[in-house]
Amino acid sequence: MWNSFNTASAPSISAGPTQITGANGDQIHAYVARPEGNGPFPGVVVIMHMPGWDEYYQEFTRRLANHGYTAICPDLYCRAGHGTPDEVTGKVRADGGVPDDQVVGDAAAAMQWLKSQSSSNGRVGIIGSCSGGRHAYLAACRTPGYSAIVDLWGGGVVQPQEQLNPKQPVSPVDYTRDLQAPLLGLFGNDDQRPSPADVNKHEEELKKQGKKYEFHRYDGAGHGFFYYDRGAYRQEQAMDGWSKVFAFFEANLKK
Repeated sequence: MWNSFNTASAPSISAGPTQITGANGDQIHAYVARPEGNGPFPGVVVIMHMPGWDEYYQEFTRRLANHGYTAICPDLYCRAGHGTPDEVTGKVRADGGVPDDQVVGDAAAAMQWLKSQSSSNGRVGIIGSCSGGRHAYLAACRTPGYSAIVDLWGGGVVQPQEQLNPKQPVSPVDYTRDLQAPLLGLFGNDDQRPSPADVNKHEEELKKQGKKYEFHRYDGAGHGFFYYDRGAYRQEQAMDGWSKVFAFFEANLKK
């Protein structure tokens, strides 16, 4: 839980980049943060947002490690070349984003990397925000082996037919029947992607398919309310949301 460590033994972590074999056998970069010690530790695959493989997501990954998780954030845009996060993201946006199949493969590779670590307790969760929330949900529906999923305001989980394309051929909500792990969803009621109506549709499908989930909706918050570097940040809602993320992972990955 937040701020619950003992000051006599503050947590210690190590962090830095590595390479993994992603979808289609491609070598891609990933940012890894891990607690010091032999474990066993649960793992978390961290799926970046459309602003890219950026400093915020490095901090996001380290925060999870600080709370006792081996966390890995694959660079989903690695194949587009390198530069600043804004430069690389600009290339990816201009190309229409990354293919869903490729993201699912990269996430699966990250999950297997976590499970192969000698310190692993065998359980792996997945989390993402914005497009990463959509990708996290999609990956969890299409790949068995995750023990918990967190969708942070994932836009496009409920995707109308006219928005589908060769890179995103199926609305992720249509895979809900295949979801095998509990889901936590956090959403701002002022958001428009996903809108409250989209969240309602997603929830209806989860109920229809008998899935285990919990959704929390925040008044006074819109898209990206965790992002402290932007005007969208909402401190009270963000800290409550982080507490729910840690409690959810604690229950499903540690216990």
